[in-house]
Amino acid sequence: MTDLTPITALGAKTARKETYDALTLSENPELALASLALRRDQTPPSPFGLRLPDPGHCADKGSVAAFWTAPGQWMIEAPGRANEDFAARLEEEVPGGSISEQTDAWTAIEITAKNSAALEALMQKLVNLDPAQIAPGHAARTGLEHMSVYLIRRSETHLAVMGMRSFAAALWHALVTAAARIDQTA
Repeated sequence: MTDLTPITALGAKTARKETYDALTLSENPELALASLALRRDQTPPSPFGLRLPDPGHCADKGSVAAFWTAPGQWMIEAPGRANEDFAARLEEEVPGGSISEQTDAWTAIEITAKNSAALEALMQKLVNLDPAQIAPGHAARTGLEHMSVYLIRRSETHLAVMGMRSFAAALWHALVTAAARIDQTA
């Protein structure tokens, strides 16, 4: 039997992290993800006691979070639970919903900043969105260089960027390059 060693989306045994003067970027391989789509005429549930957010928003409740992805569809997040069968747990919470495991399909880069100005300066370099559209509690899908990503504004000083796992290295490169330039101009 081959000895298999788990690696992160960026190809290492441990998560990558880089800190600049005003920004810290961290790969988050421990984030479990599952998509939830309601079936026709299904009442929106409250999985794990979480009220599912409205379009353009995100919400969290303790050990789970969610962001809206399309009409009747959300991505459900569970920090620290990537090694579990999170989709199965979600199915128990939402019988009759259409649920798909998404953990290994996406990479999440968590960006924390000393202040909201640094985070907004980074967003202005990377995406063609008004920072007001990505205020705390908001989420959006947008283009970043050649990739489609989700931006989830967790707080004034915390932004998650989620992209397809196959683009993890390109996404990391785009983010750290822009973060380094923010520090040079700050």
